[in-house]
Amino acid sequence: MLEIENLCFRYGKSSPFVLNGVNLKLNAGEIGILLGKNGSGKTTLFKNILGILSPTAGHICFDGENISKMPRRDRARLIAYVPQDIKFGALTVFDSVLMGRVSYFGLKANARDYEAVEKILMDMQLEGYAMKDVDELSGGERQKVAIARAIAQEPKLLVFDEPTGNLDIANEELIIEEAKNLAKNRNIAILSSIHDLNRALDFGDKFFFMQDGVIKHHGGKDAMNETAIKDTFGIDVRIVEIENQKIIIGGNRK
Repeated sequence: MLEIENLCFRYGKSSPFVLNGVNLKLNAGEIGILLGKNGSGKTTLFKNILGILSPTAGHICFDGENISKMPRRDRARLIAYVPQDIKFGALTVFDSVLMGRVSYFGLKANARDYEAVEKILMDMQLEGYAMKDVDELSGGERQKVAIARAIAQEPKLLVFDEPTGNLDIANEELIIEEAKNLAKNRNIAILSSIHDLNRALDFGDKFFFMQDGVIKHHGGKDAMNETAIKDTFGIDVRIVEIENQKIIIGGNRK
């Protein structure tokens, strides 16, 4: 379980707090969606979880262990990060995924590493692309490779930064389904920011609405409601149900 308690952060002693008492819980196998306007603190929260920044106060724990005090290498094996637009360089798909292992498990790949990569490529339906250069792939395929490389770390927590931000509709759906399968089949906790509210509703199990460095609303599917959306984004929306699926329709900014 990822558990964040009263997390505070500011960039200097005289600076205002960017995070001001963040509390968040996410179980293994759950997908949590972090929602909020630009400047609400989402990126700063991610950087604290990843160890890029250190909390001013509060705790970030995973399975009861304070990850803020972990050696960087141990934290890197626990948490994998998939950015919105990852740069692979001149590497094949196989070598790109293999980097997820040799970077954190040792400088030289062994037979177990190769076997692990082969299995991941099969699970992600990427085995047919193994010897292709990543640069030759579509946006959705490259994002799948980024997820595969993250899986190669054998993480317990996967952090996504706008995983569908640069993708077309077909590839958005593909990546969301892959991530859902990943959480379910590998029992990995996923924390993701996502811009599109309907995509977020489809993707997530839990929702955390950030405003001015604080999580103001949180909960399961019911937390994605008109009041929370208006309070966080300043827009009026309607939520309707069509064929047992909720759809967010909106809206006008204040």
